[in-house]
Amino acid sequence: MATTDPRVDAYIAAAADFAQPVLNHVRAVVHAACPDVEETMKWSFPHFMYHGMLCSMAAFKSHCALNFWKAALLIDAADDKGKQAMGQFGRITTIADLPPVPALSAYLQQAMQLNDAGIKTPARAKVAAKSAAAAVSPDFFSAALAANPTAQQHFASFSTSKQREYIDWLTEAKTEATRQRRLEQAIGWIAEGKTRNWKYEKC
Repeated sequence: MATTDPRVDAYIAAAADFAQPVLNHVRAVVHAACPDVEETMKWSFPHFMYHGMLCSMAAFKSHCALNFWKAALLIDAADDKGKQAMGQFGRITTIADLPPVPALSAYLQQAMQLNDAGIKTPARAKVAAKSAAAAVSPDFFSAALAANPTAQQHFASFSTSKQREYIDWLTEAKTEATRQRRLEQAIGWIAEGKTRNWKYEKC
């Protein structure tokens, strides 16, 4: 029996018209590939859990994103479109922008196997994959910033190096609890216009 979360239903219903079929499609493929998956909401967007984080999806103003928690171990860098948007598949505006169902199901099966085996993502994999020219925020951080316009405005005004300090701090958290704690602290500081190391910077 599928374990669904009514908050995910509400999230999809509130999404833009273009996003709803994309989100419903991803949801259906996830449940078909992993019948024991559980849904939840983290950082204000849907996550799918199976012995830990499996993947997440999000809808933005003009595109959707799909993010695998252990993408560094699943998706070849040549196929990763994550530099174009949050997640690994670029800016998703239609179902056609996603991998075919068999390929997407294969990613899910591999992600399940990694979680079953307790294999963790290399600590520096996400950092190494980032563009050297720009700071690319993970989708959970972008969603949190979008929910706080003041923080989003301040973050956009930070230099690339200052943005990276926050991004690295968040992505290098070793546990979900630590990540959530850091995310809440980061949004609070950024909303006040503070950089990551503001305590050590001279006024």
